[in-house]
Amino acid sequence: MATYFIKHVTKYSYDNPVIDAANQLRLHPINDEFQNVNSHYLVITNNAHVQTYLDYYKNIVGSFMITEAITELYIESNIEVTTFSKILPEDTIAAKTQWKELENIKYDDPFVDFLIHKPFSGTNELAQIIEEKQIKHKTVYQALQELCDYVYNLIKYTKGVTKVDSSIDEVWKIKAGVCQDFTNIMLQALRMCGIPARYVSGYICPNSDNTRGEGATHAWIEAYIPFYGWLGFDPTNNTIANDCHVRLAVGRDYSDCAPVKGVFKGNANANLFVKVNVSTSKSDEDLILPETPMSSIKNNSYKRHMERIQQQQQQQ
Repeated sequence: MATYFIKHVTKYSYDNPVIDAANQLRLHPINDEFQNVNSHYLVITNNAHVQTYLDYYKNIVGSFMITEAITELYIESNIEVTTFSKILPEDTIAAKTQWKELENIKYDDPFVDFLIHKPFSGTNELAQIIEEKQIKHKTVYQALQELCDYVYNLIKYTKGVTKVDSSIDEVWKIKAGVCQDFTNIMLQALRMCGIPARYVSGYICPNSDNTRGEGATHAWIEAYIPFYGWLGFDPTNNTIANDCHVRLAVGRDYSDCAPVKGVFKGNANANLFVKVNVSTSKSDEDLILPETPMSSIKNNSYKRHMERIQQQQQQQ
């Protein structure tokens, strides 16, 4: 069990006024038997009112609109959450029985959504690796551990070489990226094996000097293990997701889990700043905004209605 205090700041600065800023948030942490949300509140420009609803995957989604002209949109999410470790699978059921169960449920809701995958440039190579590792001769739990280790060693953790919309083909070609890229490769591998796997957006809380993904939102996968349930795996850190992982949302991919996205009216360029601070003690200190923005979004206008995405690539 662990308790964390998380402050997540997103700031857009526009070089011309914009109006009718409509936004969608997936910043409300999941509340269940493994994660207890002690408190959560949002601070938003113009004290915007946030309405919430549950999406198809049971994520809490917030939405708001600012009709007035603004040159800055500030969104601050403050969370106090207590997490609990899962009891890991005993893994005593025969591998053949587990794979047969996966075959039986592959068209059931919600598993069918988490098995869909499209061929990509590395499909044949990845299929060969799966065959060489004899994945389907092992239990599902063993297969997940082995594939997590494979992706961890395949991709070089490198910031700035990919973008939020980089394709799996691009990542496979350069074998480098950040947590979203590790996650997408592992999702592809698991779905090719017939293991239901879903994308998870959230935070990783520091538990060692080598933790990757601190400083912004993090991504990992959850896979379904027959006769057990869903279990998280973090290929960026080659670990099972535990009480150091705080979940915000789950879905088929990043688009189902994007922390912040929206549209506005106006002919403006936007500079984006994102920062996350995670602590085991409560602090009232403000996060320092940099003089140079972390990224720039060009030509955002109502004609293009381009989705503003809080870039997962800004994971530190």
